[in-house]
Amino acid sequence: MKGKKFDKGKLQWHLLPIRPLKQIVRVMQIGADKYGPFDWQRLKDPEERYYNALLRHIFAWREGEKLDPETGIHHLAHAGANIIFLLWFDNEKLS
Repeated sequence: MKGKKFDKGKLQWHLLPIRPLKQIVRVMQIGADKYGPFDWQRLKDPEERYYNALLRHIFAWREGEKLDPETGIHHLAHAGANIIFLLWFDNEKLS
């Protein structure tokens, strides 16, 4: 007798690459330690400010600087955190 598991159409979390996600979580942990957990949700003008932060990290990376000098974490991980923040705020507008 074979076992069955009906997971067709369900999210396939194993597709996410763990190492880059861990870097993004490290960025978010540093922010939580510095400002408080979930403080990023209370920022005034969040779309503009996180968009600007996103671009600062993207441009620093594009100009050849891999690691953020303050945290030592990859600029793209910082950019990823900012994308997550922007997506969260955009989704909040829909609900």
